[in-house]
Amino acid sequence: MVSNRVSISLSNDGFMRPVVARSNSHHQTGADEAKTFKSMCPGITMTASKSAVLKNSDIFGGYVSSWVAWANDPEIREAGSSAGVLTAMTDWLISTGRIRSVVASTEAKVDPRRTVPLTITTRDEALTAAGSRYAPVANLTNLKIDDFQTSALIGKPCEASAIKQLGDALGLQDHQRPIVLSFFCAGTPSQLATDSLAELLEAPADDIEHLRYRGNGWPGEFTIKLESGDTRTMSYDQSWGTHLGRTVQWRCKICVDGTGGHSDIAVGDYWEVDSKGYPLFENADGRSVAIARTVRGEELLEAAERDGIITRSPLKLDLVSAVQPLQTERKLTLAARLVGRRVAGKRIPQYKGYNLIRIGRQSGMKALRALAGTFVRTRQS
Repeated sequence: MVSNRVSISLSNDGFMRPVVARSNSHHQTGADEAKTFKSMCPGITMTASKSAVLKNSDIFGGYVSSWVAWANDPEIREAGSSAGVLTAMTDWLISTGRIRSVVASTEAKVDPRRTVPLTITTRDEALTAAGSRYAPVANLTNLKIDDFQTSALIGKPCEASAIKQLGDALGLQDHQRPIVLSFFCAGTPSQLATDSLAELLEAPADDIEHLRYRGNGWPGEFTIKLESGDTRTMSYDQSWGTHLGRTVQWRCKICVDGTGGHSDIAVGDYWEVDSKGYPLFENADGRSVAIARTVRGEELLEAAERDGIITRSPLKLDLVSAVQPLQTERKLTLAARLVGRRVAGKRIPQYKGYNLIRIGRQSGMKALRALAGTFVRTRQS
């Protein structure tokens, strides 16, 4: 995943899948490599972060501090998926020489429907990578162990967990690990969903110049720009809610951490909501919740604010639960869904330190419905 031990390929159902390979890196044997992979892969096991400095939220996990935040640069704030915080931090980290590069993702040049890793070293590259990509991508393939101390990663929560657990397996100290920035994730949709959206918008693959899932406004629109000059769009609510979100892979639906619990800083949308608490996907100036997960993350947010890169104000995470209903309900019903999956005869990941049974007691009848629904859907699949 971070050396030539593991290769990544796109499966027939449109998801990235790892394949363990032999490697001479760090003089590990095949058995050692398999052991390391099993200990770091979040698809197999995950352990909650524990520290004397961490506060804890049942829904959002361990943290040092939490904020409403946005990028002060209007170009970056407009380009980002919500408020441009990760893009602004990327530009700042590189321009101040704190690190040499940031690994993120962007559209592929040959086929913009595809998403590929990108190693960012300039502001222009940071802006190129601005905005979420709701498709499979393996950012860790661009992050090498020898570059850990001079690099940062912007990755999905599962990628943040993989890096954390790899560092633990290798016995790395905090200063030997890369800076890890993550974001709230509802799961990875199939690549086939993006392809079908392009077809629905009558955008031929060989005529697509750019493809964005959102951004250029908050939340922005699913946008395809054709080489012929035409532009095709679909609202974020429709592209995600009707198409992309319905193809999220099974593993994501039983994920214990969709909010970047193993990162230094995690960022998510801080939506406006209607009278029933449902997020309003109407274009506005972006605002994000920014969670410092580690002391290093808190120090970076403080320094970026001091340098005028971001604006932030304190935010209680209880307020975030109301505007992130998917993350909240998934966490409250996860124990029940895991039971439903297991009773249906499928293996489940091993989660340690997340107190899922205690958290699940808060969900009442929702837990029973989640158990039954997961059992039925698992058997049908």
